[in-house]
This record gives sequence, C-alpha cells and structure tokens, in this order.
Amino acid sequence: MSEPLAPHPLTYVREGMGWGKAEFARRMCERGAELGVPLATNRTTVWKWEQGQAPDADAQRVLADLLGVPESHVRSAAWPGWLPAWESAALVAPWTPDGTVKVFADLIRSGHMDRRRFLSITGVALTGVAANWAAAPGAFASALDGDRVTDAMVATIEARVDTLRTLDDQMGGARLLDQATSDLALIAGLLDHGRYTDPVEHRLYATAARVSYLAGWMAYDKGLHSLSQRYYVGALRSAHSAKDDGFGAFILAEMGVHVSDSGDTAARVKLIETAIGNAPKALPPAAASYLHLHQAEALSHDTRHEAAGRSLNRAYDLWGAHQEGDRPDWLGWYGEAQLKSTEGKIMLRSGFPERATSALAVAVDQAVPRDRAVRSGRLAAARLAARDLDGALDAATVGLELLENRVRSDRAHVQLAKFSGRLEPHAALPAVREFRERLQALPAVA
Repeated sequence: MSEPLAPHPLTYVREGMGWGKAEFARRMCERGAELGVPLATNRTTVWKWEQGQAPDADAQRVLADLLGVPESHVRSAAWPGWLPAWESAALVAPWTPDGTVKVFADLIRSGHMDRRRFLSITGVALTGVAANWAAAPGAFASALDGDRVTDAMVATIEARVDTLRTLDDQMGGARLLDQATSDLALIAGLLDHGRYTDPVEHRLYATAARVSYLAGWMAYDKGLHSLSQRYYVGALRSAHSAKDDGFGAFILAEMGVHVSDSGDTAARVKLIETAIGNAPKALPPAAASYLHLHQAEALSHDTRHEAAGRSLNRAYDLWGAHQEGDRPDWLGWYGEAQLKSTEGKIMLRSGFPERATSALAVAVDQAVPRDRAVRSGRLAAARLAARDLDGALDAATVGLELLENRVRSDRAHVQLAKFSGRLEPHAALPAVREFRERLQALPAVA
C-alpha cells in the first residue's frame, strides 16, 4: 500500500487554528485591509494554495502578519518553509526506522529555532500523533552501509545520557541543550550511516528516544516550547522504532503539558487517555502511577476536579503497590515528591490553599535543585492564597536563591514572576520590595 499524500503545511496551520477555508479567507482579507494590502482571497484561493500553488508576495506578507511570524523567518525560508508547521515533515513521515532518522535529520538541521508565540505542534495535530503512535506498524530492520557500531560505543552513549539526566536535575536544562542536541546528532548519524546488528539497532533507537526526550525537556525548561514539542515527536517516533511503548506513553503524557500550557486543556486529556489506553499491559505499577498522575493534572486543568481527584487517588494507589527496582530507567526520578507536587497544584486550583501548602512543602523539600526552584514559586503562591505573606516570601526566596546561584530555568523564573505579580497589594513592604528587586536583577535564560 502506498503512503498517503502529506497534507500541506498550510492545512496544518489553518486546522490547528480551528479555521475552515472560508473563515481563513475572510481573516486574510480583513487583515489585508488593515495593512492596506487589498486581497481577493476566497475559499478557492485557499484550496489552490493547499494544493501547491504559492501565494504571491502580498498574500504571504498578510499571512505572516496574521500568524505573527517575524519577517526574518519569512525571508529565511521559501514558501511554505516559513509557516509555523514543522509537523508537516515530522508528523507525516512513515512510522519506520527510516522515517525516524529523517525526522531527526530535519530536526538537527533546524537548530534551536523557536517561535515563542507559537506552540507549532497544536493539540489537534498531537491528537493525530497519538493515534499514529498507537496504530503504527512494527519497526523494520535497516540495511545501511558504513562502519560497524559496537556494543561498547552504544554503552558509552548510554552512559552520557545518564550523566545528562543527572546534570539536568542539578543545573536545569538551559545550559545543557546544546550537549543533548550534539549527542542526538551523533546517534542519528550512526543510525543513518552505521552498520550494526539488530540488538545494537534497538539500543540506538532506544537511546535516541531518551536523548530526544531530554532535549525536549531542556528546551521546555528554557522556555522554548515549540522546539521542545519537536524533540518530543522525534522521541515518540524513536521509542516506537525501539518497540518501547511504555516510554512512548510517557512521552505522550509529557507532550500534553505543553498543550494545556497553551490553553487547550481538552486536547491534553485526550493525549493522556491515548497514552493510558495504549500503554503495555505489563507496565510496572510505578509507571502506571505516573500516567494516572498526569491524567489527574490534565483533568484538573480542564476544571474536572472530581475526576481529577479519582485519578490522583489511583496514582497514589499504584505508587503504593510498586516495589523497589521495578521502575524503568526513564522513570527513576519518580516518587512521592512528584505525587505531592501534583496534589498541591490540584488542591490550589480546587480552592483549597491550606491543603495545597502542606503537599507542596513536601514536594519542595524532597526535590532536586531545579525542581525545588520551580516548586518554590508554587508553594509561595499557595501560602499567599492562604494569607501567609511571610511564609510565601520565605518559600519564594528559596527559589530565588537557587536561580541566583545554581540553577538556570525559565519555568522557575516564570513561577516566581507570577508570584511577584500577586504581591502588588503589598508592594510598599520592605521585604516585598527587596524580593522584587532581586528577582528583576536575575539574568534572562538564554
């Protein structure tokens, strides 16, 4: 059976925005009028563009303005390469080892380009990714020319992944993204040009999945959400090529965080439902607990608080059933701190700040430095909601000192900035003024 034709990138952008062809054409004409560029765009015009006809320069200028794409991006790539739809390649490539290598090659070539105003892989598109991952055929053996890849080489790369994960916990991902990207390029090169046995191939894809996930996590920690999702899609594909559906379910759960951050809470619920529904039946209790914890968080974001509570209880029950040594390598960090952190967030959203503070305090105390910096801002917000200003400032200062001396994390900075905004009614107090001045003096995460 031949592969289906790939939808045009403009189709992804338009459908991701929830616009039909007629609605899209109307918006183009309206924006053109605002810019003094008269257009006669209609439904047929949009159909022609999505069949391969390139819009003229005026139409592209209006479209870029409508989507908020900077002129520099439009000039740097020919149509339709500048559209915020990287998924046109990543989501349509066949779910085979060769398709995975192609996606990694495209991703590595693109560097760290990220349009901060866009989550370029939208909830609608990610729902399609989840369905493809769940239904994708098995991986095919590769027969490529090149040097032999040995077990020792793979073991060295695997050890580098463990080191990267440890450094990320201690320092945050901002300083480490280039290293992760370099490691991914090395593995992709071995897959593309190397000569290896089937067991070595399996290990390479499994390791590529972990590195690509780490790169995505580091990009997210740095505030590069679009870039992060692109790495996650690569990780999902590579996990499938390694026949590791447990890790694939984990990645889908992580991808949902970005979707709810962008406001599409229902799509996150669908993603985690797909992850849970297609995870291996023999998934260890700790891994199943992690998925149900993500489901609780997704439902909470979607204001389905009772259902969130049931999923949270299920996550705790599964965690209670786990045994030491049964966690997969990609979940070695998971435990009570993560459970308490999510419990605290759910309690805060549900209107119970006092219960949130007790859970978040445990989550902060047990966290690695980077997570402690992020969670300190949440604990501060919970204490402030419970009318404990001194306790809130104490918690926020813990995160602030970590950012000043040890950790680089855009997420932690954002949490503290949100908390700082809530301090406005107390702006005249010396302690509040000092905290805000120190926060403002922090360097930007780059």
